[in-house]
Amino acid sequence: MPLEGIHQSSYVMLLLLVVFAVIHSGGAALRNKAENLIGARAWRIIFALVSIPSATIVIGYFLAHRYDGIRLWNLQGTPGIIPIIWIITAVSFLFLYPATYNLLEIPAVVKPQVRLYATGIIRISRHPQAIGQILWCFAHSLWIGTSFMMFTCLGLIGHHLFAIWHGDRRLRARFGNEFEELKRNTSVIPFLALMDGRQKFVWQEFAKPSQIGICVAIAIIWWSHRFISLGSEAFLSVDLTELLRLNA
Repeated sequence: MPLEGIHQSSYVMLLLLVVFAVIHSGGAALRNKAENLIGARAWRIIFALVSIPSATIVIGYFLAHRYDGIRLWNLQGTPGIIPIIWIITAVSFLFLYPATYNLLEIPAVVKPQVRLYATGIIRISRHPQAIGQILWCFAHSLWIGTSFMMFTCLGLIGHHLFAIWHGDRRLRARFGNEFEELKRNTSVIPFLALMDGRQKFVWQEFAKPSQIGICVAIAIIWWSHRFISLGSEAFLSVDLTELLRLNA
């Protein structure tokens, strides 16, 4: 990939992803000490007030610049490509969200707690969010095919691979032998623990309102994709590159 053809926005995106990773993983690393100091609810609110805006900036910048840089391939218009992209994306969301979010814990309505999950999507992969992110990157790379997208995926996948190690480390420190037992009976690679007999698939664990909610969210996201171009144009009106330069 010739460096002179890479758009400046690719480097800005990497920087934004690094900042988000530091905020998100750094906040996770500080959680135990922070909760002991100010309480679980207060720390959750502080964490949300910092991480949600940083994630919003990353998403907005991605949408605005996703076609920047070199076009490495263009599969748009290929027969059958749109259903393939949507199926992979839908599956990625089913990995990304079920085991990682309790919506009432985000605003601290319910007291946030660190839990060990051994059911549902965890039977398929112990780190479903990382698997979902990798699937999302694969689907959107097929569709967009730009060097900017490659930089974005490099940052996202790199962060989630680190999060696999970091997450296991934090859970081991918190739960000790209980986590080691969970680790022995699960796998990071999807379906591996099911195939080698360490796990069994229990479909009833997926028949929950949260799963239905995710399916509804997927349908809403599919419908709202027609408005992405409008949102991208609005975000482009804010020259983030220039703003970063002026604040340097």
